[in-house]
Amino acid sequence: QVQLAESGGGSVQPGASLTLSCATSGRTFDFPIGWFRQAPGEEREFVGGISWSGTRTSYADSVLGRFIISSNNSKNTVDQQMNDLKPEDTAVYYCAADETRQGPWSVPTQIKEYDYWGQGTQVIVSA
Repeated sequence: QVQLAESGGGSVQPGASLTLSCATSGRTFDFPIGWFRQAPGEEREFVGGISWSGTRTSYADSVLGRFIISSNNSKNTVDQQMNDLKPEDTAVYYCAADETRQGPWSVPTQIKEYDYWGQGTQVIVSA
């Protein structure tokens, strides 16, 4: 059974960094992993993702150049390093896995393409 669990959230000041981790269990070695976020009163949105091969990443324009997603195969985690955090990054962050056997470079960006979700971790960026 596939399970995902996020960790690493917290409350930080603008300009700070945080690293979120998505711990995976079950068969996920060939699943793309995506990160999404949902701010209060807003729809859930794609933040970034990594292909199952680990060879390609994709990011939303709002985080490009500030967030970095990587796979840690020894720990079975997908990490999202978030730098230069801004108040508008405040949200609950979710990781998700797509089980539809995508190609090795595929990074789905739509919510409906993902089949498994974690419970989320809160990130608050405030002075």
